[in-house]
Amino acid sequence: MTAQSIEVPIVATVVGGHLKVGDDFQGGVESIIRLRPDYPLDTLQGIEEFSHLQVTWYFSEGSPSDVALHARSPRNNPEWPATGTFVHRNHRRPARIATSFPRLLSVDGHDLHVTDLDAVDGTPVIDFVAVFQEMLPRGPVTQPSWPTEMLHDYWRDARER
Repeated sequence: MTAQSIEVPIVATVVGGHLKVGDDFQGGVESIIRLRPDYPLDTLQGIEEFSHLQVTWYFSEGSPSDVALHARSPRNNPEWPATGTFVHRNHRRPARIATSFPRLLSVDGHDLHVTDLDAVDGTPVIDFVAVFQEMLPRGPVTQPSWPTEMLHDYWRDARER
């Protein structure tokens, strides 16, 4: 029988940065990924040589009642086509997990200082790893036009709000 769920540890917590969930203006915000103190510092050895991290985090602000297992228009905008649950990147997915690629600014003990992490203060981090260019998507990345329209202001500097 196949498992219906798994248990994963929380390895770190987001400290600072965004204080509330938002759809846009996620850019230019600095935050900290604070590794749990029970992990030894040598688990971070060499990470400062990388420019970016791949961070897997949990949409802790959502709830199981928010999960939407049907096609719907992104951001409830009828101008964009209804798409299935696994097309959306938000808390309405069954596992409520996201992946982000913040830029690593510095490392100070258990604190990884980053910018452009679109998780809010207090967000549980399930995992993070240095980004290897060779592990990014191979070949051209294609998509319809609506994500570009929808995310036009997503990475705009938060100070422009």
